[in-house]
Amino acid sequence: MGLLADREVLMTKGSFLNNGIVEHPSVGSKTKRCIDIIGALVGLVITGLIVIPIAIAIQLDNPGSILYSQIRCGLHGKHFRIWKFRSMIPNAEQQKHLVKNQAKGHIFKNDNDPRITRVGRFLRKTSLDEFPQFWNVLKGDMSLVGTRPPTPKEVANYNRHHFQRLRVKPGITGEWQVKGRSNVLDFEEIVNLDTKYQHRWSTIYDLSLILQTVAVVVARKGAY
Repeated sequence: MGLLADREVLMTKGSFLNNGIVEHPSVGSKTKRCIDIIGALVGLVITGLIVIPIAIAIQLDNPGSILYSQIRCGLHGKHFRIWKFRSMIPNAEQQKHLVKNQAKGHIFKNDNDPRITRVGRFLRKTSLDEFPQFWNVLKGDMSLVGTRPPTPKEVANYNRHHFQRLRVKPGITGEWQVKGRSNVLDFEEIVNLDTKYQHRWSTIYDLSLILQTVAVVVARKGAY
């Protein structure tokens, strides 16, 4: 089978397991799910408190929708819709081809992306743009801690070993966000960080990454 066929085969739970990709123990952890639910409820309360000032700031800076949504790939490649506060101009996706990609591999990054609004840069720097994702966590599409959720276009170009990233639920935070974030511009390094997380995973390690994330956010080492 060619790579394209492999990708198609690996996009369902049964196919993942049948192709030697073992179910990660975090997927069935009731403790992890309880932490996710509690964290998501707390996060959504905070989101409710900040949504009005953020909405006003977005509208004054660049009128348009308050929220931004995009289809991403979650556990076993299952598609879901992710939510964020909008940090770019409304037609950003149509202008993506005009922006140089500074990253290597199946990710897109530019530290001076002209599509990002002034308020958007603040939201990203403080990670406030991520708060609507607590809804994704409550629904079960995401976890508080996991891997970066890729787009279907990114997954369509994966090599076979890249699919190991999809053994766990994507997370609001994780190894990549805490230990690299915007400074990691090589996709293979992100894959290595995600694999490291899967090997080291435990409830205590998840809690440790959550605390480290808070420290990173307080220091304003957010994404660009």
